[in-house]
Amino acid sequence: MAKKRPQTKAGKQQLKDGEIPVVGAREPCPCGSGRRYKACHGRAAAQAVTELVHRPFEGLAGECDWVALRELVPAATVELTLKDGLPEGVPSVTLATVLPMAWPALRRDDGSVLLALQNDTPSGDLSRDLADTLQRALVADPGSPVAARRAPAEGPRLQDLLDPGATFEPVVHSGFEFWVPDAENATPEVSASLERANQAAIPTSRLSGVDAAYWCETPEKNHLRWVMPHPEEQLLDALARLHAAGTSSLGEGTRLVGSFRAHGLMVPVWDLPSAMGAAECEKPAAELAERLTAALASDAPLTAEERRARGGLTNRQVTLS
Repeated sequence: MAKKRPQTKAGKQQLKDGEIPVVGAREPCPCGSGRRYKACHGRAAAQAVTELVHRPFEGLAGECDWVALRELVPAATVELTLKDGLPEGVPSVTLATVLPMAWPALRRDDGSVLLALQNDTPSGDLSRDLADTLQRALVADPGSPVAARRAPAEGPRLQDLLDPGATFEPVVHSGFEFWVPDAENATPEVSASLERANQAAIPTSRLSGVDAAYWCETPEKNHLRWVMPHPEEQLLDALARLHAAGTSSLGEGTRLVGSFRAHGLMVPVWDLPSAMGAAECEKPAAELAERLTAALASDAPLTAEERRARGGLTNRQVTLS
């Protein structure tokens, strides 16, 4: 039997839990316990990395739009407002769906910050990873991107950094020209990345009459994808009531085809005719929102037909995250 490792005391003053830096898994833990990091404070860090936060944007203004920009929208930006205001030398902070070369963030030459939303993140808490990237971007040298890294387990989340009372107003773009102020003078790498991104972008528009509903155009048919904040079971019941009554569509030639889950919220999807653009969706979407509100308020048991409709909707659900 192997001998048990003796517990030794560090000669220097021990650090508090909140001050423990991240080191290599097999290195001595900086707290001074004498154990390896992975067997000491690294345990909590590893658990924080793997534990999935199902609603990472909960509590933020515009949670539904955060989900849409993360999962649905190719090119969009939002001006962000920090709780403590902008640091000196940072004229603005802008959330972007994606940045060139998949950079997590970019500090522009003028000091402004772009924060990318659609990048892969190393932990199960998307909000904490984005907050860590944002904090590093705020102090990065102007004109430099911010590299990805594992965020400290005890680090702040977006909810700690952003002003909860500020408006969240996405601006949807037809392409990614917002990446560079002067596209003609961009580096060859950025220009090539910009061209590839523009070619892959699906035309998308945000409806103005309802919250977090996004129209998109595809070669065969158009779609409306609508991120909704209601509890899933309640929303499924309400949609089933409308579906059984024949009132779940957005008009002739349209159809509620299912839904998917993304970051703890449900996103119903409608198929639309190719001739139906975003402007033509505005009135029917507003009318559907009124019918849905009434259906959500009902607490009557589902009828047999409504239960069948609910089962069909449930069977056509897909979980994205």
